[in-house]
Amino acid sequence: MSHSVLTQKGVLSTRGKRTLLVLITIAAIVLALLCAEGAVRLRQMLKYGSAKVLEDYYTFDPKLNLRVPVAKFASGRISINSLGFRGPELVVPKPPGTVRLAFLGASTTFCAEVSGNEYVWPHLVATALGQTYSGAKIDYVNGSLPGYTMDALLKNLQHRVAPLHPDVIVIYEASNNLSGEMRDLAEKRGIISDSKFKEFSWPGRYSLLWNLVEKNLRVLASQRAAKSDQGRLEVDASTLGNEYRQALTQLVRAAQQSAKLVAVATFSIQLRSDQSPEQKMRASASAFFYMSFATPRLLIEGYERYNQIIREVARETGALLIDGENGIPGDSVHFADTVHFTDAGSKAMAHRISSALISSATLHKILADDASPR
Repeated sequence: MSHSVLTQKGVLSTRGKRTLLVLITIAAIVLALLCAEGAVRLRQMLKYGSAKVLEDYYTFDPKLNLRVPVAKFASGRISINSLGFRGPELVVPKPPGTVRLAFLGASTTFCAEVSGNEYVWPHLVATALGQTYSGAKIDYVNGSLPGYTMDALLKNLQHRVAPLHPDVIVIYEASNNLSGEMRDLAEKRGIISDSKFKEFSWPGRYSLLWNLVEKNLRVLASQRAAKSDQGRLEVDASTLGNEYRQALTQLVRAAQQSAKLVAVATFSIQLRSDQSPEQKMRASASAFFYMSFATPRLLIEGYERYNQIIREVARETGALLIDGENGIPGDSVHFADTVHFTDAGSKAMAHRISSALISSATLHKILADDASPR
């Protein structure tokens, strides 16, 4: 009897040890994940001044059927004014004698990657013009949001930007339309099952660690596939951009009804044809996240085609063309990824835009007219 009890106690003790070991292991894994999540959030806090995800800065306006920035929202290096635009407050209605600039674009104009509102290239353009024309009153509207396509930009112009009476409008966007067109083609050819971008999983929407891991796994899978040429999209780049041409033309025409000067800028990317294969793969990384079927060559040709369309639309509409997209060096000093600028890239972009505007006779006339006594 005594031996049986001891054996029974021994069995229970062994099970208890095993249970305790399992619990300790689970606790250690959870603790490690929490520490890793904390480290990722700390890294983002140090880099961007906030641990929030970018989606926290947007809201959906059901009346406009459009995503817009959250008015008066500020966190880290991004702040939104009371009208729902990234940048300083604007006086409404526009004061007499003020020249108002407006910038229409998507994430590459919103510039979440730079160090603060004062490093966003539209802000730097307005600052440069203010320094060049020291007696002029100049302000600006940053009418951009990540994910905007030409259709969204047109809606944003009509309902949110045009009522602020801009004198000058600069349009800069190609990436989202190109990505959408290529995804549609990939679906039609059976390379992907759905042209809609695959959103992050439920954990990826709330955990920065999971989000980072999921993103990197997608990019690595795309890079491996690109090297093997399996499941790649092949397309004649000269056939791309028909819908983009129509949408850009419509946007430029609408902008010209609101502003005295409308400019369109060709699109800059880190990826360049003279880079080594390894450099091209690195420069394509973020593009692979959205277009897992792409190759560096297709991306280069696709953006070249869209830039050709931008030049042609500028010529056909009489808009000011801001060319020289490759004047911004294609390296990690100027680009945070395939298309988004670092502080240095944003500064170079601002120089490119402001130089073209300052050379415009139309801008000189606008400034002279607004400076004249009323």
